[in-house]
Amino acid sequence: MINAILQVPLFSIIPFIWWFFTARKKESFQAWLGFHKPIITYKGAYFALCLLAIALFIVPLQALVFFYIDSSLLASNQFVDLGLTGLFPALSYAIIQTGLSEELLFRGFLLKRLARWFGFQMGNILQSLMFGCIHGAMLWSVLPVFVLLLIVLATAFAGYIMGWLNERLSGGSILTSWAIHSMANFLAAGMSIFQIL
Repeated sequence: MINAILQVPLFSIIPFIWWFFTARKKESFQAWLGFHKPIITYKGAYFALCLLAIALFIVPLQALVFFYIDSSLLASNQFVDLGLTGLFPALSYAIIQTGLSEELLFRGFLLKRLARWFGFQMGNILQSLMFGCIHGAMLWSVLPVFVLLLIVLATAFAGYIMGWLNERLSGGSILTSWAIHSMANFLAAGMSIFQIL
C-alpha cells in the first residue's frame, strides 16, 4: 500500500511541473490530464475495444510468462499463494500503484502533449512505444531479445489501443484506460493469488 501511495506522486511530478509552467492559468491539473467523466461515443465499439485492450494485456503476456519467463520475476509474484488475504493488496497494486500512476504519465501526460506536437496518430504511437519499452526495460537483463521484443510490442499495442479509446471514444478522459489497465493488472495479480497459471 505504501508503494502504491508513493508511486502516484512520483509519476505525477513531471506532469505537474509541466502543467504549472504551461497551463495552470488555462485549466485545472485534473482537467489537463483528462480526469473527467468519459463522453462515450459508439458505445458498442467502445465496450468491444475495452475488452480487446484487456485481452491484449493479459493473453500475450500470460502466454509469454507461461512459455518463456520465470513468473517469480514479475511484480504480480508478490501475491503468490496469498488467497483471499491478497485481494486488498492486489487491488491497491492494480488500481493505484500501476493503473493510476502509469495512466497519469503515459495517457494523461505524454499522449496529450505528443499529440499536440506531432498529431494524434504519431503521438499515440510514440507514447505506446515508450509504454512498451518501460515494461521491457524491467526485464531486459533476464530475457532473450526476441521475448523482450514480444513484451515491448504486446504492451505497446495495448497502450496504443488505450490511447485511442481515451482520445477517440471517451472524449479525452483517462478514466477509460485507467479502468482497463487496473482490471488487466488485477487479473494478472489474481492469477498469482490463486496460482491459476
